[in-house]
Amino acid sequence: MKTMKKLIVAVLAVVMMLAAVACAPAQPVAKTKLIDIALSEEQYAFAVNQSDAELLASVNAYLAQIKSDGTFDAICNRYFGDGTPVKFTSAAEDKSKDQLVVATSTGFEPFEMFEGGQYFGIDMEIAKGLAEYLGKELVIKDMEFKSVVTDVQNGYSDIAMAGLTITPAREAIVTFSNSYYSANQVLIVPGNNTEFDACKTAADVEAILKAKTAATKIGCQEGTTGGIYIDGDADDPDGYGFTGLPVTKMAYDYAALAVTAMINGQIDYVIVDNAPAAALVKAFNNK
Repeated sequence: MKTMKKLIVAVLAVVMMLAAVACAPAQPVAKTKLIDIALSEEQYAFAVNQSDAELLASVNAYLAQIKSDGTFDAICNRYFGDGTPVKFTSAAEDKSKDQLVVATSTGFEPFEMFEGGQYFGIDMEIAKGLAEYLGKELVIKDMEFKSVVTDVQNGYSDIAMAGLTITPAREAIVTFSNSYYSANQVLIVPGNNTEFDACKTAADVEAILKAKTAATKIGCQEGTTGGIYIDGDADDPDGYGFTGLPVTKMAYDYAALAVTAMINGQIDYVIVDNAPAAALVKAFNNK
């Protein structure tokens, strides 16, 4: 009898445990996954017109100041840590006023973003501080990324602040400030993808990517280093030395559009700078 009671108790315990598991809230399935292995190394800087040595000197002086007094670290903490982003509105461009006109391309988290009529992001907060440092009114001109450098080259904007990587091709038409941020290219994959889980190095990731064919579609933001990484530039003496991938490149105006396309099954992966990649993965997985 005692044995039967023990058996009944054991069975009830198992039933209760299974019921508890069944009733437990399901864990959300991540839509995206960051393969946090650097595929390249690059430097971000701001770009000014080649004839504007005075602005260039002021920009470099301001960057040195905010790096030495902790302002730059405080700005980064608002996007990589637990700080609160500072949002602001842009003035309207007016040739009769003393303004700092900034060319940018929003949607490149966490450097330049736009929401509810306000700008914010690491570059945007630096732009706000730079305008105050110069005693000028700040104007933000939002455009496609591929246009920001030529806008400065042609004198339509004073400075480009858009997560710009220093490249020889860009240096031929604008002058870069001192670098303020080190970046690298990384891969974003669908949340259920396990192909890269065992990868430890860039060579491991590249071995998988180089085994793909044109049937594989990899997204990037138009005009960025990610696109060059996919296409390759080994034949360019002034390039990065990327050998390219045997895949189909799909370029989008904004990195978020590329990730959306991946989630919708239109492309397989996305290659983008590491900071925006981390921000995008977090944002999409929290939706």
